[in-house]
Amino acid sequence: MGRKKKTINRGIMPDPKYNSVIVSKFVNRMMWQGKRSVSLGIVHGAMETLRTKTDKEPLEVFLKAVENVKPVVEVKSRRVGGATYQVPVEIRETRREALGMRWIIKAARARSGRGMDERLGAELLDAFNGTGAAFKKKEDTHKNAEANKAFTHYRW
Repeated sequence: MGRKKKTINRGIMPDPKYNSVIVSKFVNRMMWQGKRSVSLGIVHGAMETLRTKTDKEPLEVFLKAVENVKPVVEVKSRRVGGATYQVPVEIRETRREALGMRWIIKAARARSGRGMDERLGAELLDAFNGTGAAFKKKEDTHKNAEANKAFTHYRW
């Protein structure tokens, strides 16, 4: 049993423009070296790109894109009797959200393009349509879990 107090989740203030906690979390994950205003500008620029490329509300497209990239299962290494097995386990909601956002950001940074806001907008649009590198990462994770389904009895 731990000796320290349980951590208290204080929550995050919603984004000022879109009034969404998920957008605010995304901005925080995008941030480098504490430069929140730069990250905020990039995300809002990407949202404007989504507004011009689709006729839908950008927040709606953003939420659907993040939902499409969230994984349901992943594999974790489990050592049993000298052998290491990749055991598929379900992911709790907070980790699913974190992984999905992280994959979108990483895929956008790896993309070629003019500015980060355009690259992020294009990646979000691809995730919304069920294509792109972040969506492929989710599909690969699910395939890996499906391939190792035989080891589910090693779950802890």
